[in-house]
Amino acid sequence: MPFGGGNKCGCCQKTVYFAEEVQCEGKSWHKSCFLCMVCKKNLDSTTVAVHVDEIYCKSCYGKKYGPKGYGFGGGAGVLSMDTGEGLGIKPEEHAPHRPTNNRNASKFAKTPGGSDMCPRCEKTVYAAEKVVGGGNSWHKGCFRCAKCGKGLESTTLADRDGEIYCKGCYAKNFGPKGFGFGQGAGALSHAQ
Repeated sequence: MPFGGGNKCGCCQKTVYFAEEVQCEGKSWHKSCFLCMVCKKNLDSTTVAVHVDEIYCKSCYGKKYGPKGYGFGGGAGVLSMDTGEGLGIKPEEHAPHRPTNNRNASKFAKTPGGSDMCPRCEKTVYAAEKVVGGGNSWHKGCFRCAKCGKGLESTTLADRDGEIYCKGCYAKNFGPKGFGFGQGAGALSHAQ
C-alpha cells in the first residue's frame, strides 16, 4: 500500500487512510462510515453482522435476514412490535378471524403433496408461517381463540375437538360448572 493513500471505503468509496481505517471482511471503512445500513448505529467488531457487501448491527441483520416465524427474533421476555417496515419488509395482512367449520379437524391434516393444512382457513401452511398448537399446524394469523379471536401462544392455549381457545374462553365454555366453581378463591356461588 502506498504511503500517501489507502484502500477505498466500503461505504463512501473515498480513500481510507490508516489513522481512520476499520477493517471488516477484508474491506476497509472510515470509522465514521462504519455504521449499520438501516439504523445508522456505530459498529465495532463485536456488533457488526455482514451480508454480502452490506453491514448491519446484529439486531437489524436479524430482522432482515434471520429466521422468521413464531418464537424467533425477540429473545427471552421481549415483546417486539417492530413490523420491519424500515427494512423494506411489508407487514403481514391477517385474515379476519374465522372459526373452523371442521369440528373434528384431523391432527394430521395434509394436502395431497404432503404439506400441512391449517384447520381454520383450510389452506396450505408453509414452514415460514407455521405455528403448531393443539396437535395441528396453523398460520400465524389463524392461531387465535375460536371464541374471542385473541392471539395465542403455545403456552396460552387449550384445545378441544380440533379447535383452539384461550384459557379464559376454554374455562368459561368447558370448565367445571356448579356450586363453588368459577368464582375465585373464597367466593360462594348460589347458582340454581
